[in-house]
Amino acid sequence: QDAFVAFQVDKVLVSKYLKSLQIGELAPDQPSIEPTKNKMLVEDFHKLRATVEKMGLLKPNQLFFFLHLAHILLLDTAAWLILFYFGTSLMPFIVSLMVLTISQVQASWLQHDLGHLSVFRKTKWNHLLHKFVMCHLIGASARWWTLLHSQHHAKPNCFQKDPDIDMHPFLFTLGKKFSVELGIKKKKYMPYNHQHKYFFITLPPLLFPTYFHCHTFYIAYTKRYWVDLAWMLTFYIRFFYTYGSLLEIKSLLAYYFIFRMLESSWFVWVSQMNHIPMDIYYDKNLDWVSTQLQATCNVEQSLFNDWFTGHLNFQIEHHLFPTMPRHNYWKVAPLVKSLCAKHGIEYQCKPLLTAFADIV
Repeated sequence: QDAFVAFQVDKVLVSKYLKSLQIGELAPDQPSIEPTKNKMLVEDFHKLRATVEKMGLLKPNQLFFFLHLAHILLLDTAAWLILFYFGTSLMPFIVSLMVLTISQVQASWLQHDLGHLSVFRKTKWNHLLHKFVMCHLIGASARWWTLLHSQHHAKPNCFQKDPDIDMHPFLFTLGKKFSVELGIKKKKYMPYNHQHKYFFITLPPLLFPTYFHCHTFYIAYTKRYWVDLAWMLTFYIRFFYTYGSLLEIKSLLAYYFIFRMLESSWFVWVSQMNHIPMDIYYDKNLDWVSTQLQATCNVEQSLFNDWFTGHLNFQIEHHLFPTMPRHNYWKVAPLVKSLCAKHGIEYQCKPLLTAFADIV
């Protein structure tokens, strides 16, 4: 199926594991596609996929990713050197915080590439560098991220299937239909009529310092991701040893919590702009393309937008081809637009600030 083709790089290897699950072939007179799915759209997407492969758009430019990793490591080192050479007064403290925040967010975008197996052709090299970036540079579990993010890609914005919208209805009520449903059931966990206000002081600044911190350790421990836990500990040992040699304990904890809040704010605004304003509902069992297009939108391209969002401004292309290296999204975008136009599907693309405003 399209999800299998989209996610798997080494299809021959994975097929070996699937053979034991095969229970037979469809009879010749049986339909090969369900009635809820658009057969013509599926066939055209398969042609597009074949074109993408012939154009070599699934092959990574490793120099691009090497330079991206290099600038992350340089910023990470510079954040400490600023405090080492200029002292720990207010101005160097603030500048160091900003530099480390940039390094951390850019590392988040790179681990996203690695988690999608789009940096190296060999899966094992993607997994190895993913552990280094996600666990050692960021301090979170690579396998925890893969577990949650794969579910998100399989069923984006589908309630009870996409973990990214699990905050409905406990913290926010999402989607026009769900808001009505809660009203009819008279269920209320929060003052939802004010959620556009309390969003600013809850999700953006606090997602990383609170929920993600607890959840990544909880999942890694309960699922026995011991290798990830060991890698994660190297981040905390390195951070508290290097910065602890320069800052007193109160300043050190403040420094850590503030950069996590800044990192969280940047990440949340970028990650939510592509999905939260879109259709959110129960799984309708649509075809792969329709499922992705109803739940995703793009943000206009520019050098700044590409860097600031880690190329997630091309969210539509990323969701249709999750293993495609991000530097090729702009090349496939015109082909995706043509496919959408042919089948009357809306292809949303907005300015960056408009996308942010649409969240609110």
